Amino acid sequence: MPKQFQQNDGRRAPKGHFVVYVGEELRRLIVPLSYLKNPTFSQLLDKAAEEYGFDSSSLLI
Repeated sequence: MPKQFQQNDGRRAPKGHFVVYVGEELRRLIVPLSYLKNPTFSQLLDKAAEEYGFDSSSLLI
């Protein structure tokens, strides 16, 4: 796994997963990569991209 995906505390997501931090407390969620193929999850990422200004297209596999 590339170093840029390593978390500040040294924790890594398990193979086949990615980490998302949500909320004001930056709660750490581990999400299976297979979710990226789900149209509903993709729509959620698109809405988050619009709201918070990041590019979700780089996440899609």
